[in-house]
Amino acid sequence: MKRINISSGSPWEDVVGYSRAVRIGNTVEVSGTTAVENGAVIGLHNYYEQTKFILGKIEKALQESGCDLKDVIRTRIFVCDISKWEDVARAHSEFLKKLNRQPPWWK
Repeated sequence: MKRINISSGSPWEDVVGYSRAVRIGNTVEVSGTTAVENGAVIGLHNYYEQTKFILGKIEKALQESGCDLKDVIRTRIFVCDISKWEDVARAHSEFLKKLNRQPPWWK
């Protein structure tokens, strides 16, 4: 099967040796994603804004791979400060709404 590497343009991709996403056949894997753009943290100390920015980067990578948000079957989020989980969950919930799914625990 053909491998398609999707780049975000980050200089770290060449330094570390990864791609934002990789598609092989019908499967797309997205690498760990941070809220950094041009060397600056987007939404520094604002977990909601950081999460929205990150999910936007992931959405763009999916679209470049020929997929869409509706194709997402699992997400994982690492939260450095667990006391901010509600801010992260709110942004993640908005992401899930695009999939026409709403987690039952979030209102």
